[in-house]
Amino acid sequence: METKEARLAAIPKALSFDPASDRFFILDQTRLPTEEVVVEQTDVEQVYDSIYQLKVRGAPAIGIAGAYGLLISLKKHRDLDRDAFEALVHKNADYLNSSRPTAVNLSWALRRMVGVADAFPPEESTEALYAALRTEAMAIHESDIETCRLIGEHGAKLIEEGNGVMTLCNAGALATGGIGTALAPMYVAWADGKRFRAYSNETRPLLQGARITSWELHRFGIDVTLIADSVASYLMKLGRVDLIIVGADRVAANGDTANKIGTSSLAINARHYGVPFYIACPYSTIDPHTPTGEEIVVEERGADEVIYVKGQQIAPADIQVFNPAFDVTDHDLIAGFITEKGIIRPPYNFSA
Repeated sequence: METKEARLAAIPKALSFDPASDRFFILDQTRLPTEEVVVEQTDVEQVYDSIYQLKVRGAPAIGIAGAYGLLISLKKHRDLDRDAFEALVHKNADYLNSSRPTAVNLSWALRRMVGVADAFPPEESTEALYAALRTEAMAIHESDIETCRLIGEHGAKLIEEGNGVMTLCNAGALATGGIGTALAPMYVAWADGKRFRAYSNETRPLLQGARITSWELHRFGIDVTLIADSVASYLMKLGRVDLIIVGADRVAANGDTANKIGTSSLAINARHYGVPFYIACPYSTIDPHTPTGEEIVVEERGADEVIYVKGQQIAPADIQVFNPAFDVTDHDLIAGFITEKGIIRPPYNFSA
């Protein structure tokens, strides 16, 4: 019989790194679910574009991609003197950090990488510093794998036999370095033998819930039902939803949470129908230096993402479009945060 660990290990990976050759690969998520295409990332501009174009996405995965992206951007420059090399570390980190401003894990991971360079003994060689940066990038990745496992174990305790569990967007394995954040409790609960029904909101405009979450869960064998975003409230009214778990891109010190657009509406409906609403995220997603959600910068994206679906025009080409990638859910709508440290419940105070 296949073990729980073997089942969880078979979940598809968003990214991979070969330390023997320092080669970095991502699964191009814009081509799911019809194609599984793994693409090597060879320079900093390509990694920037992969993050911005959502080929790699999800706060933890973006952070890991930023760390590996910074590393491979330095691979061909190990012949520089220390001052020039460190200047390039800072330059490329700033460049990568500008690709997705809302996800705090990206800046967090890049700060870790830059911190290694800044603290590295000046008498050591550029090659030694590069090796230290490789070690740090791999540590960020390995830490996320363990973090996802712990989130899954803690969150699985919330899922009961026969429950209906809803999620939005994709906070699964393809959003992280491990088995996911919001989907991790579902994976662990299912691997433990609990049987429940998952509901995946399609997540307009880019359909991450339809293209990625439903693909992930279905591939694992979980009983998943795909719904249009507008169906969520009705499902709650019918009493079919017992629990909602979503991910997060940034959590303010008071618990206000930025996540994929539509999250706040889901939380408001959950409060109305008495459905517990949880955020699953690494503790690193919590930003103690951002007091409330008011200070979170919400990324706005181009009109074409709304006007076109898979290249097919569905609205007038010159229509005005407002396309925020995220919204901010008030902390008082959140029943708890599922983190690697356990489930954190109100009142929230994540101040530094």
